[in-house]
Amino acid sequence: MRTATFLFFIIPLVEMIILIEVGGTIGPLPTVGLVVLTAICGVWLLRLEGMATLTRVQEKLQRGEIPESELLEGIMLIIGGALLLTPGFATDIVGFVCLLPGLRRPLAARIIRSTSFSQFQMHNHFQGGGFRNADGQPGHTIEGEFFSESSNAPPATKANLENSDKSQ
Repeated sequence: MRTATFLFFIIPLVEMIILIEVGGTIGPLPTVGLVVLTAICGVWLLRLEGMATLTRVQEKLQRGEIPESELLEGIMLIIGGALLLTPGFATDIVGFVCLLPGLRRPLAARIIRSTSFSQFQMHNHFQGGGFRNADGQPGHTIEGEFFSESSNAPPATKANLENSDKSQ
């Protein structure tokens, strides 16, 4: 808790010092322009990398694998995006480390190696597009229609349901 409080006060102070120094060197408008440019680049990169990571998560889940590196990368993308939207150059550096795949992936792999993520296994009973039993064999799907024995009314169809919704 003390570390979080310390960082909460130190990071903005460091950012202000850096912004003042850069503003004194290149001027206030170019400094603001650089801050806005890093935010725009960060949002663009976050969108691009976020979609790529989401696609890899879905592919691994379909293969029945645990997407541990992709999920950690997703968390890093969220943190990196938030840091890039925060005005300042020090947070932008950390944000770009979290967003650039060449830096993010090795860092995520190192974090995973240093933790116990590899102990978990995922059993997917939905592989191959259908239900599977405990042995991994495909289950049996039976298609059909049913009639209610309490009434002689024909079964409801999509057209009948849509018409009854419009009448109410």
